[in-house]
Amino acid sequence: MIRAIGLTKDYGSRRAIENLSFEAKQGEVVGFLGPNGAGKTTTMRILTGFMPPTYGTAEVAGFDIMNESIEVRRRVGYLPETVPLYPDMTVFEYLKFMADLRHIPDAEEMVDDALEMVRMTQRAEGYIANLSKGMRQRVGLAQALLHRPEVLILDEPTIGLDPAQVVEVRSVIREIGKERTVLLSTHILSEAQQLCDRVLIINKGRIVTEDSPENLQARLMGAERAVLRVKGEAEDLLPTVSKIKGIQDIKVRADGALEFQFASGMDVRPEVAKAVVKANFDLLELSPITLSLEEIFLELTRDNAPVKKGARDA
Repeated sequence: MIRAIGLTKDYGSRRAIENLSFEAKQGEVVGFLGPNGAGKTTTMRILTGFMPPTYGTAEVAGFDIMNESIEVRRRVGYLPETVPLYPDMTVFEYLKFMADLRHIPDAEEMVDDALEMVRMTQRAEGYIANLSKGMRQRVGLAQALLHRPEVLILDEPTIGLDPAQVVEVRSVIREIGKERTVLLSTHILSEAQQLCDRVLIINKGRIVTEDSPENLQARLMGAERAVLRVKGEAEDLLPTVSKIKGIQDIKVRADGALEFQFASGMDVRPEVAKAVVKANFDLLELSPITLSLEEIFLELTRDNAPVKKGARDA
């Protein structure tokens, strides 16, 4: 697991992250989201022992990142945004070299297992110099998985992959996340929505919120919205539906459906359905509209967005 307490990092006069505190548990995939320059990569480098924090501390797999950094590194698999590779080596040679550096027993067997996980067995004897960017990214992921780490930290793991490769890598991450701790950063918000049990949204070096994607949607909606689609002209139902108690902000959409808002916790859809049937219309759709993670992200990273309680405390 990962437990960060008050992590702060200064680069000279510029503060990259400030007072970050969060947890990622075993068997959990946590997404780290934020705009460029928000502090995601800095945080990951601190957690992997690449650099020390200016203030604060963290535990990874039960070990302190400052006082027990060697133990932390033994238990972490790290995929940086730019994967350091040796182009004059074959894929197998590179992974075997990395396994030997880690003093991994049965190195060749572990390399074969890692190649199988990232679907690169058939490219094992190919030179890294001849690989596409997506294939190199998979080699980097295989390197991070070599020693079967307890904690996996991935900085933009699917960047540069084609759609088929993205599906495969996401499948690997989901499988790993069932038993281990996974912390990943991504700019692909739909990816976080599909992969993550929780998301941490960071902006200007501070965590603005953390929750499951579903809970974030519910919290930010405040009022709920729904779409009504019928056979025929839904606009003809506008006077009837607008009179139902609790209906707010009803409008006709460009596709001809009705969209309306109602107070959270006051579900008016049963009454709307009754009104549709009573008016002799065939009901085709009556479903809630939820905020996408992209909309949540934009809402929480705007300049005047509220910061999570405690995030500004020094």
